[in-house]
Amino acid sequence: MLKVCSFLPAVTQMLYDMGLNEHLYGVTFECPERALKEKQPVVRCILEGKNLSSKEIDTLFSASKHQGKDLYYVDEPVLEKIAPDIIFTQDMCDICQIDTACTAAAVAKLDKQPELISISPESLEDVFTSAITIAKALGKEEVAYTYLNGLNKRIDVVVDALRASKALPKRIMLMEWLDPIFNCGHWIPHQIGYAGGIDMLSNPSGDSVVTPWDKILKYDPEILVVAPCGFTVKRTLEEMHILTTKKGWNDLKAVRENKVFVADFDMFTQSSANTLVNGIELLAGVFHPEAIQVPKHLTTKFMHLDLQPV
Repeated sequence: MLKVCSFLPAVTQMLYDMGLNEHLYGVTFECPERALKEKQPVVRCILEGKNLSSKEIDTLFSASKHQGKDLYYVDEPVLEKIAPDIIFTQDMCDICQIDTACTAAAVAKLDKQPELISISPESLEDVFTSAITIAKALGKEEVAYTYLNGLNKRIDVVVDALRASKALPKRIMLMEWLDPIFNCGHWIPHQIGYAGGIDMLSNPSGDSVVTPWDKILKYDPEILVVAPCGFTVKRTLEEMHILTTKKGWNDLKAVRENKVFVADFDMFTQSSANTLVNGIELLAGVFHPEAIQVPKHLTTKFMHLDLQPV
């Protein structure tokens, strides 16, 4: 049986979702909790265990990138012991996860050379295709098609409900980071579209970028969703003051109409197909509660903030 290491949480999640986790032997320190209990962490980060603010994290990552330093590293003795046949890595973001170049440097010393497969989706369609790539590498391609068929049916339910209610698109902003503020990119604008919204500040199929506050004020979203990369609802709430103390905050339509929401990151910035469909279902319920309800199993994954002007 092929041995696999997953160097990104999204792949780890999809291996579990597709029932292929018996092939999985090594993971990263940021992988889903179930995987960390069952599999050996191979990728580590110098920031593990540190409680830094959004600004401190951004400053540290930016400085490291400018200096050409790596914040992630491979536990080489553990990797050598596992001796994987395949390592799934990525080249989409060298800030959030270890990349292929860093991985290649680590595996170059191994007696057994694994195949490196980069999973680097840019769009929602790419995320779905990556599930096929993962399963095909393990000789189980048909499993991916069954998996994706179920996910597409869930999206169809959302789309049909919105169509039946004749729901008009809502003007949305989803933030991927708080300090500085980043818009949303890659597949998230596509999620928003399926959920009956449009985010004109977003960057579909591209990187998220720093977005000036005055630009947000001019855009004046009807609904604001805050889901910083890597942050749970609880973690985000610790820093919501960064937004609520900004000049003009109380003037935003989303604030005036009490439509500000905080959500767990894994439904948006973690590119596993199932969690992204969770995100679509949640957003649809948030954007159009008259047409569709947030599924019960997702009610703990977000919070509706009561932030009306004082």
